Amino acid sequence: MPKTRLRLAGVLAAVLVAAGVATGPAAQAHDRQPTLADLARRHGRYFGSATDNPELTDSAYTKILGSEFDMITPGNGMKWYATEPRQGVFDWTAGDQIVNLARENHQQVRAHTLVWHSQLPDWLTSKQWTADALRAVLRQHITTEVRHYRGEVYSWDVVNEAFNDDGTYRESLWYKTLGPGYIADALRWAHEADPHARLYLNDYNIEATGPKSDAYYALAKNLRAEGVPLDGIGFQTHLALQYGYPTTIEGNLSRFSGLGLDTALTEADVRMRLPATDAMLAEQADWYRQLTQACLAVRRCVGITVWDYTDKYSWIPGVFPGEGAALPWDEQLNPKPAYQALREALS
Repeated sequence: MPKTRLRLAGVLAAVLVAAGVATGPAAQAHDRQPTLADLARRHGRYFGSATDNPELTDSAYTKILGSEFDMITPGNGMKWYATEPRQGVFDWTAGDQIVNLARENHQQVRAHTLVWHSQLPDWLTSKQWTADALRAVLRQHITTEVRHYRGEVYSWDVVNEAFNDDGTYRESLWYKTLGPGYIADALRWAHEADPHARLYLNDYNIEATGPKSDAYYALAKNLRAEGVPLDGIGFQTHLALQYGYPTTIEGNLSRFSGLGLDTALTEADVRMRLPATDAMLAEQADWYRQLTQACLAVRRCVGITVWDYTDKYSWIPGVFPGEGAALPWDEQLNPKPAYQALREALS
Protein backbone atom coordinates (compact mmCIF):
# COMPACT_ATOMS: atom_id res chain seq x y z
CA MET A 1 0.00 0.00 0.00
CA PRO A 2 1.45 3.49 -0.89
CA LYS A 3 2.54 5.68 2.03
CA THR A 4 -0.15 8.28 1.25
CA ARG A 5 -2.90 5.64 1.55
CA LEU A 6 -1.34 4.31 4.77
CA ARG A 7 -1.41 7.82 6.25
CA LEU A 8 -5.04 8.27 5.20
CA ALA A 9 -5.97 4.92 6.76
CA GLY A 10 -4.27 5.96 9.98
CA VAL A 11 -6.11 9.30 10.03
CA LEU A 12 -9.44 7.55 9.39
CA ALA A 13 -8.82 5.09 12.25
CA ALA A 14 -7.94 7.96 14.59
CA VAL A 15 -11.14 9.81 13.64
CA LEU A 16 -13.22 6.68 14.27
CA VAL A 17 -11.64 6.10 17.68
CA ALA A 18 -12.13 9.75 18.61
CA ALA A 19 -15.76 9.43 17.62
CA GLY A 20 -16.19 6.41 19.86
CA VAL A 21 -16.30 3.88 17.02
CA ALA A 22 -14.14 0.87 17.99
CA THR A 23 -12.04 -0.83 15.34
CA GLY A 24 -9.84 -3.90 15.04
CA PRO A 25 -9.76 -7.13 17.11
CA ALA A 26 -11.10 -5.45 20.25
CA ALA A 27 -14.22 -4.39 18.42
CA GLN A 28 -14.66 -7.86 16.96
CA ALA A 29 -14.37 -9.38 20.44
CA HIS A 30 -16.89 -6.86 21.78
CA ASP A 31 -19.35 -7.60 18.98
CA ARG A 32 -18.92 -11.38 19.25
CA GLN A 33 -21.96 -13.37 20.35
CA PRO A 34 -21.30 -14.91 23.79
CA THR A 35 -20.62 -18.63 23.65
CA LEU A 36 -22.33 -21.36 25.65
CA ALA A 37 -19.32 -21.30 27.96
CA ASP A 38 -19.59 -17.52 28.36
CA LEU A 39 -23.25 -17.79 29.26
CA ALA A 40 -22.73 -20.69 31.66
CA ARG A 41 -19.86 -18.89 33.38
CA ARG A 42 -22.24 -16.09 34.35
CA HIS A 43 -24.01 -18.67 36.50
CA GLY A 44 -20.79 -20.08 37.93
CA ARG A 45 -21.08 -23.18 35.73
CA TYR A 46 -19.06 -24.66 32.88
CA PHE A 47 -20.36 -25.89 29.54
CA GLY A 48 -18.36 -28.65 27.92
CA SER A 49 -18.17 -31.20 25.14
CA ALA A 50 -16.65 -34.63 24.80
CA THR A 51 -14.24 -35.12 21.93
CA ASP A 52 -12.14 -37.91 20.47
CA ASN A 53 -8.74 -37.97 18.84
CA PRO A 54 -9.67 -39.01 15.26
CA GLU A 55 -11.93 -36.00 14.79
CA LEU A 56 -9.26 -33.48 15.78
CA THR A 57 -8.05 -33.44 12.17
CA ASP A 58 -11.35 -31.72 11.22
CA SER A 59 -10.51 -28.01 11.42
CA ALA A 60 -14.11 -26.83 11.12
CA TYR A 61 -14.99 -29.11 14.02
CA THR A 62 -12.08 -28.05 16.23
CA LYS A 63 -12.83 -24.36 15.62
CA ILE A 64 -16.24 -24.74 17.28
CA LEU A 65 -14.88 -27.11 19.94
CA GLY A 66 -12.25 -24.58 20.90
CA SER A 67 -14.56 -21.58 21.04
CA GLU A 68 -17.99 -22.63 22.39
CA PHE A 69 -16.82 -24.73 25.36
CA ASP A 70 -14.61 -24.26 28.41
CA MET A 71 -14.44 -27.92 29.43
CA ILE A 72 -13.62 -30.96 27.29
CA THR A 73 -13.74 -34.68 28.04
CA PRO A 74 -11.68 -37.30 26.17
CA GLY A 75 -14.19 -39.83 24.90
CA ASN A 76 -11.69 -42.70 24.67
CA GLY A 77 -8.11 -41.50 24.97
CA MET A 78 -7.79 -41.96 28.74
CA LYS A 79 -9.53 -45.33 29.01
CA TRP A 80 -7.56 -48.37 30.09
CA TYR A 81 -7.19 -49.97 26.65
CA ALA A 82 -5.59 -46.75 25.36
CA THR A 83 -3.39 -45.90 28.32
CA GLU A 84 -2.07 -49.34 29.35
CA PRO A 85 -2.32 -51.57 26.27
CA ARG A 86 0.25 -53.98 27.75
CA GLN A 87 0.69 -54.62 31.43
CA GLY A 88 3.00 -52.01 32.89
CA VAL A 89 3.48 -50.31 29.51
CA PHE A 90 1.73 -46.95 29.41
CA ASP A 91 0.88 -44.84 26.38
CA TRP A 92 -0.23 -41.26 26.97
CA THR A 93 -0.38 -40.19 23.32
CA ALA A 94 -4.15 -39.83 22.95
CA GLY A 95 -4.78 -38.37 26.39
CA ASP A 96 -1.95 -35.89 26.08
CA GLN A 97 -3.31 -34.66 22.76
CA ILE A 98 -6.62 -33.75 24.43
CA VAL A 99 -4.92 -32.11 27.41
CA ASN A 100 -2.64 -30.09 25.13
CA LEU A 101 -5.61 -29.00 23.01
CA ALA A 102 -7.44 -27.85 26.12
CA ARG A 103 -4.41 -25.88 27.27
CA GLU A 104 -4.15 -24.15 23.88
CA ASN A 105 -7.84 -23.20 24.05
CA HIS A 106 -7.76 -22.16 27.74
CA GLN A 107 -10.13 -25.01 28.61
CA GLN A 108 -10.27 -27.47 31.49
CA VAL A 109 -10.46 -31.27 31.23
CA ARG A 110 -12.89 -33.75 32.80
CA ALA A 111 -10.72 -36.86 32.71
CA HIS A 112 -12.60 -40.07 31.84
CA THR A 113 -12.34 -42.86 33.08
CA LEU A 114 -10.12 -44.88 35.45
CA VAL A 115 -12.22 -47.92 36.40
CA TRP A 116 -14.82 -49.36 34.04
CA HIS A 117 -16.02 -52.80 33.04
CA SER A 118 -15.66 -52.06 29.32
CA GLN A 119 -12.85 -51.23 26.86
CA LEU A 120 -10.28 -53.13 28.92
CA PRO A 121 -7.15 -54.55 27.22
CA ASP A 122 -6.99 -58.26 26.45
CA TRP A 123 -4.16 -58.86 28.91
CA LEU A 124 -6.52 -57.82 31.69
CA THR A 125 -9.69 -59.65 30.62
CA SER A 126 -8.15 -62.91 29.39
CA LYS A 127 -6.59 -63.88 32.71
CA GLN A 128 -7.90 -65.32 35.96
CA TRP A 129 -6.82 -62.99 38.75
CA THR A 130 -6.47 -63.48 42.47
CA ALA A 131 -7.85 -60.64 44.56
CA ASP A 132 -4.38 -59.57 45.72
CA ALA A 133 -2.94 -59.55 42.20
CA LEU A 134 -5.84 -57.63 40.66
CA ARG A 135 -5.89 -55.14 43.51
CA ALA A 136 -2.20 -54.43 42.89
CA VAL A 137 -2.80 -53.99 39.15
CA LEU A 138 -5.72 -51.63 39.77
CA ARG A 139 -3.77 -49.54 42.24
CA GLN A 140 -0.79 -49.25 39.93
CA HIS A 141 -2.94 -48.22 36.98
CA ILE A 142 -4.87 -45.57 38.90
CA THR A 143 -1.77 -44.18 40.59
CA THR A 144 0.29 -44.05 37.41
CA GLU A 145 -2.38 -42.42 35.26
CA VAL A 146 -3.55 -39.88 37.83
CA ARG A 147 0.03 -38.89 38.62
CA HIS A 148 0.75 -38.43 34.92
CA TYR A 149 -2.09 -35.90 34.63
CA ARG A 150 -1.64 -34.40 38.09
CA GLY A 151 -2.37 -30.69 37.96
CA GLU A 152 -3.57 -30.97 34.35
CA VAL A 153 -7.22 -31.98 34.85
CA TYR A 154 -10.21 -30.58 36.69
CA SER A 155 -11.72 -33.92 37.68
CA TRP A 156 -11.72 -37.69 37.19
CA ASP A 157 -14.57 -40.07 36.54
CA VAL A 158 -12.92 -42.56 38.88
CA VAL A 159 -15.48 -45.39 38.72
CA ASN A 160 -17.85 -45.61 35.77
CA GLU A 161 -21.13 -47.56 35.64
CA ALA A 162 -20.80 -49.62 38.81
CA PHE A 163 -24.51 -50.53 39.14
CA ASN A 164 -27.21 -52.29 37.13
CA ASP A 165 -30.51 -50.54 36.48
CA ASP A 166 -32.16 -52.46 39.35
CA GLY A 167 -29.66 -51.04 41.84
CA THR A 168 -27.53 -54.18 42.21
CA TYR A 169 -23.80 -54.08 41.66
CA ARG A 170 -22.66 -54.77 38.12
CA GLU A 171 -20.92 -58.16 37.90
CA SER A 172 -17.74 -56.65 36.52
CA LEU A 173 -14.23 -58.02 36.76
CA TRP A 174 -13.64 -55.61 39.63
CA TYR A 175 -16.73 -56.50 41.64
CA LYS A 176 -16.47 -60.26 41.14
CA THR A 177 -12.80 -60.35 42.16
CA LEU A 178 -12.52 -57.55 44.71
CA GLY A 179 -16.04 -57.01 46.02
CA PRO A 180 -17.73 -53.60 46.40
CA GLY A 181 -14.78 -52.19 48.33
CA TYR A 182 -12.93 -51.57 45.06
CA ILE A 183 -14.89 -48.33 44.68
CA ALA A 184 -13.63 -46.79 47.92
CA ASP A 185 -10.12 -48.05 47.21
CA ALA A 186 -10.11 -46.49 43.74
CA LEU A 187 -11.20 -43.12 45.14
CA ARG A 188 -8.54 -43.21 47.86
CA TRP A 189 -5.77 -44.11 45.42
CA ALA A 190 -6.84 -41.39 42.97
CA HIS A 191 -6.86 -38.82 45.77
CA GLU A 192 -3.38 -39.87 46.91
CA ALA A 193 -2.09 -39.43 43.37
CA ASP A 194 -3.67 -35.98 42.86
CA PRO A 195 -5.22 -34.40 45.98
CA HIS A 196 -6.56 -31.44 43.99
CA ALA A 197 -8.57 -33.25 41.30
CA ARG A 198 -12.32 -33.55 41.86
CA LEU A 199 -13.30 -37.23 42.07
CA TYR A 200 -16.59 -38.54 40.63
CA LEU A 201 -18.68 -41.65 40.29
CA ASN A 202 -20.40 -41.60 36.89
CA ASP A 203 -23.33 -43.54 35.41
CA TYR A 204 -26.32 -43.50 33.05
CA ASN A 205 -30.03 -43.88 33.93
CA ILE A 206 -29.56 -42.16 37.28
CA GLU A 207 -31.03 -38.81 36.24
CA ALA A 208 -34.47 -39.67 37.65
CA THR A 209 -35.08 -41.08 41.10
CA GLY A 210 -35.32 -44.86 41.06
CA PRO A 211 -33.48 -48.03 42.11
CA LYS A 212 -30.23 -47.17 40.37
CA SER A 213 -29.99 -43.59 41.61
CA ASP A 214 -31.06 -44.78 45.07
CA ALA A 215 -28.15 -47.23 45.05
CA TYR A 216 -25.75 -44.40 44.25
CA TYR A 217 -27.30 -42.23 46.94
CA ALA A 218 -26.83 -44.94 49.55
CA LEU A 219 -23.27 -45.65 48.40
CA ALA A 220 -22.34 -41.98 48.33
CA LYS A 221 -23.81 -41.44 51.80
CA ASN A 222 -21.77 -44.34 53.19
CA LEU A 223 -18.58 -43.26 51.45
CA ARG A 224 -18.93 -39.73 52.78
CA ALA A 225 -19.58 -41.05 56.31
CA GLU A 226 -16.41 -43.14 56.07
CA GLY A 227 -14.33 -40.19 54.94
CA VAL A 228 -13.70 -41.58 51.46
CA PRO A 229 -12.65 -38.75 49.09
CA LEU A 230 -15.72 -38.55 46.85
CA ASP A 231 -16.46 -35.08 45.47
CA GLY A 232 -19.28 -35.58 42.99
CA ILE A 233 -21.75 -37.71 41.05
CA GLY A 234 -21.83 -37.59 37.26
CA PHE A 235 -25.26 -37.97 35.68
CA GLN A 236 -24.47 -39.11 32.14
CA THR A 237 -27.91 -38.00 30.87
CA HIS A 238 -28.14 -40.10 27.71
CA LEU A 239 -31.83 -39.55 26.99
CA ALA A 240 -34.25 -40.67 24.25
CA LEU A 241 -37.48 -38.95 23.24
CA GLN A 242 -39.37 -42.25 23.09
CA TYR A 243 -38.79 -42.93 26.79
CA GLY A 244 -39.97 -39.60 28.21
CA TYR A 245 -38.27 -36.79 30.06
CA PRO A 246 -36.88 -37.53 33.58
CA THR A 247 -39.10 -35.09 35.45
CA THR A 248 -37.52 -35.79 38.85
CA ILE A 249 -34.03 -34.76 37.79
CA GLU A 250 -33.93 -31.46 39.68
CA GLY A 251 -34.99 -33.07 42.95
CA ASN A 252 -32.52 -35.88 42.37
CA LEU A 253 -29.67 -33.46 41.82
CA SER A 254 -30.70 -31.65 44.99
CA ARG A 255 -30.61 -34.73 47.21
CA PHE A 256 -27.05 -35.54 46.16
CA SER A 257 -26.10 -31.92 46.79
CA GLY A 258 -27.56 -32.42 50.26
CA LEU A 259 -24.79 -34.92 50.93
CA GLY A 260 -22.22 -32.21 50.27
CA LEU A 261 -21.49 -33.48 46.75
CA ASP A 262 -21.12 -31.67 43.46
CA THR A 263 -23.21 -32.97 40.60
CA ALA A 264 -22.79 -32.58 36.85
CA LEU A 265 -24.54 -33.62 33.65
CA THR A 266 -21.54 -35.36 32.12
CA GLU A 267 -22.52 -37.01 28.80
CA ALA A 268 -25.73 -35.35 27.71
CA ASP A 269 -27.47 -36.18 24.46
CA VAL A 270 -31.12 -36.59 23.45
CA ARG A 271 -31.60 -39.16 20.70
CA MET A 272 -34.67 -39.87 18.59
CA ARG A 273 -35.91 -42.37 16.05
CA LEU A 274 -34.92 -41.31 12.55
CA PRO A 275 -35.81 -39.55 10.38
CA ALA A 276 -36.01 -36.51 12.60
CA THR A 277 -38.98 -34.19 12.15
CA ASP A 278 -39.35 -30.53 13.03
CA ALA A 279 -41.65 -31.53 15.89
CA MET A 280 -39.09 -33.97 17.26
CA LEU A 281 -36.30 -31.40 17.03
CA ALA A 282 -38.50 -28.89 18.85
CA GLU A 283 -39.18 -31.43 21.61
CA GLN A 284 -35.48 -32.21 21.81
CA ALA A 285 -34.74 -28.50 22.17
CA ASP A 286 -37.22 -28.27 25.05
CA TRP A 287 -35.51 -31.20 26.80
CA TYR A 288 -32.11 -29.53 26.52
CA ARG A 289 -33.67 -26.35 27.90
CA GLN A 290 -35.17 -28.22 30.86
CA LEU A 291 -31.94 -30.07 31.60
CA THR A 292 -30.04 -26.80 31.69
CA GLN A 293 -32.63 -25.14 33.90
CA ALA A 294 -32.50 -28.10 36.30
CA CYS A 295 -28.74 -27.76 36.66
CA LEU A 296 -28.96 -24.00 37.14
CA ALA A 297 -31.59 -24.48 39.84
CA VAL A 298 -29.31 -26.65 41.99
CA ARG A 299 -26.42 -24.75 43.52
CA ARG A 300 -23.94 -27.62 43.48
CA CYS A 301 -24.65 -28.69 39.90
CA VAL A 302 -21.36 -27.42 38.52
CA GLY A 303 -21.79 -27.85 34.78
CA ILE A 304 -23.05 -29.62 31.68
CA THR A 305 -21.12 -31.63 29.09
CA VAL A 306 -22.66 -32.84 25.83
CA TRP A 307 -21.30 -36.15 24.55
CA ASP A 308 -19.64 -34.48 21.62
CA TYR A 309 -21.50 -31.50 20.30
CA THR A 310 -22.32 -32.58 16.73
CA ASP A 311 -24.29 -35.42 15.16
CA LYS A 312 -21.34 -35.83 12.78
CA TYR A 313 -19.37 -37.59 15.53
CA SER A 314 -22.12 -38.99 17.74
CA TRP A 315 -21.82 -42.51 19.13
CA ILE A 316 -25.60 -43.05 18.96
CA PRO A 317 -26.10 -44.43 15.39
CA GLY A 318 -23.42 -47.05 15.90
CA VAL A 319 -25.01 -48.36 19.10
CA PHE A 320 -28.72 -47.70 18.51
CA PRO A 321 -29.46 -48.47 14.83
CA GLY A 322 -32.19 -46.25 13.41
CA GLU A 323 -31.68 -43.58 16.07
CA GLY A 324 -29.61 -40.41 16.16
CA ALA A 325 -29.82 -36.61 15.69
CA ALA A 326 -29.00 -36.41 19.39
CA LEU A 327 -26.84 -33.30 19.66
CA PRO A 328 -27.15 -29.49 19.44
CA TRP A 329 -25.27 -29.25 16.11
CA ASP A 330 -26.16 -31.31 13.02
CA GLU A 331 -23.83 -33.37 10.82
CA GLN A 332 -22.87 -30.27 8.81
CA LEU A 333 -21.90 -28.46 12.05
CA ASN A 334 -24.94 -26.19 11.83
CA PRO A 335 -26.67 -25.29 15.10
CA LYS A 336 -30.07 -26.93 15.65
CA PRO A 337 -33.04 -25.70 17.70
CA ALA A 338 -31.43 -27.40 20.70
CA TYR A 339 -28.50 -25.00 20.49
CA GLN A 340 -30.76 -21.98 20.66
CA ALA A 341 -32.67 -23.55 23.55
CA LEU A 342 -29.43 -23.96 25.46
CA ARG A 343 -28.59 -20.32 24.87
CA GLU A 344 -32.03 -19.22 26.04
CA ALA A 345 -31.82 -21.33 29.20
CA LEU A 346 -28.36 -20.02 30.03
CA SER A 347 -29.45 -16.44 29.34
